[in-house]
Amino acid sequence: MRGLSDKGVLITGGNRGIGKATSRRFLEEGSRVFICGLEQAEIQATVNEFRSLGPIDGMACDVGIKEMVLLLIQKAEDFLQRIDILINNAGIAWEEPFLQVTIQHWDQIQTVNLRGMFLVAQGVAQRMVADGKGGAIVNMSSTNGMVGEENYAHYNASKGGVLLLTKTMAAELGCYGIRVNALCPGYIQTTMSEAIDDPEFVAAYAREKIPLRRIGKPEEVAAAYAFLASDDASFINGEGLVVDGGQLAS
Repeated sequence: MRGLSDKGVLITGGNRGIGKATSRRFLEEGSRVFICGLEQAEIQATVNEFRSLGPIDGMACDVGIKEMVLLLIQKAEDFLQRIDILINNAGIAWEEPFLQVTIQHWDQIQTVNLRGMFLVAQGVAQRMVADGKGGAIVNMSSTNGMVGEENYAHYNASKGGVLLLTKTMAAELGCYGIRVNALCPGYIQTTMSEAIDDPEFVAAYAREKIPLRRIGKPEEVAAAYAFLASDDASFINGEGLVVDGGQLAS
């Protein structure tokens, strides 16, 4: 992609699944990468695995805690020299019937998926505005932020919130040269989900609901992240790019 070489990229949740594939993609594009996640051991393992691809470092961080987010941004800036691109990828989800959702579970998902998204985006955007050089922010939403899915009320609500947060940020920050977009992936099979998903269910789901007749790959979402952050998307702002094999179109 044009315009990614030598850029400083902060990737939250950059040590697992889609985030890990995205870390690799930006390194392959010639970017410098700083990642965060909850487990320092996993962060270090990812750094060690990808070190030969380019400059990468990271730290453990709970994105729902403002003090930790401010430290994350400072550490990222120290390593990257500047955060040119934020890939706001951290998120959690689990299946739970609406009538059984507890306030603790509701708050836990909102804290990571929405509060954490806001805290990291605001902190990075403030730095971008202060130095006047612009930048790109890509938030992680979901097709679940666009249509409802049973047993995911707390997750759906958080991802719908991310979409409107994205649009509002785009409207306010565009004048500073900061583009803000979101990704809305559908069914993406990561190493973790592959270990627990029933193969027959996955095959039936793809056959019945996805026009391309297959499940998405983390690398395909990583490619969309790279596109929205690149100069190839220089006039795209405030959008939610769907990456779902055509599921919502059918």
